[in-house]
Amino acid sequence: MSTTESSGRSADKDPRQQVDRLLSGLRWSRLEEPLGFIKVLQWLFAIFAFGCCGSYSGETGATVQCNNEAKDVSSILVLFGYPFRLTRVQYEMPLCDEESSSKTMSLMGDFSAPAEFFVTLGIFSFFYAMAALILYLRFHNLYTKNKRFPLVDFCVTVSFTFFWLVAAAAWGKGLTDVKGATRPSSLIAAMSVCHEGEVVCSTGATPSMGLANISVLFGFINFFLWAGNCWFVFKETPWHGQGQAQDQGASQESAAEQGAVEKQ
Repeated sequence: MSTTESSGRSADKDPRQQVDRLLSGLRWSRLEEPLGFIKVLQWLFAIFAFGCCGSYSGETGATVQCNNEAKDVSSILVLFGYPFRLTRVQYEMPLCDEESSSKTMSLMGDFSAPAEFFVTLGIFSFFYAMAALILYLRFHNLYTKNKRFPLVDFCVTVSFTFFWLVAAAAWGKGLTDVKGATRPSSLIAAMSVCHEGEVVCSTGATPSMGLANISVLFGFINFFLWAGNCWFVFKETPWHGQGQAQDQGASQESAAEQGAVEKQ
């Protein structure tokens, strides 16, 4: 019994020991350095960016009054959201005649390309920043000794900087188009029934775009974070060391020439 109990206790301690070894190997002081601290900010703001855009939903609407009678008022409420394929968002337009009661309509425009590109970039940024943090904290010796990792990190950082600028600008333009297509006035203009003489159409619910506007803001914040991080990652590459070595060599040569001139 004692042998079984001791083996069971050792088996219970093994996972704990593995966790302790993993945590003890983390170099938390790297988070105080710009290279690690900015990666944490990139990880957080990537979540904010794709979360605000991907979780957005809004509504727009209008009212249609036939024959100027209060009992003939019909309310239209249209729900839309990510990925903003507005052409697939349908609603029922009331008809003010005796032949039929309504007609199926859809919103105008498909703005899924910039929205999906923005969200996809945010997800990839989230995973890369998390992987880079693990590399910085747990395998910091491998990152400093193997010069290939800083070079790859620098190239990827520059790429993400460019893509964030493109994605934020494209989604900002796409959001402007979404606002124009989902305004209640645009909904009224698209309904043929509102152009009949005895029909009165009024604007209804106006979509709230606060969360979508914040996602664009987070997109440009991510761009500035990745752009600022380029310099700190570049300092870890061999290219930065070569530049310093060349500057030191040039300064030593100039000092030697100056000494030779003074001796003459």
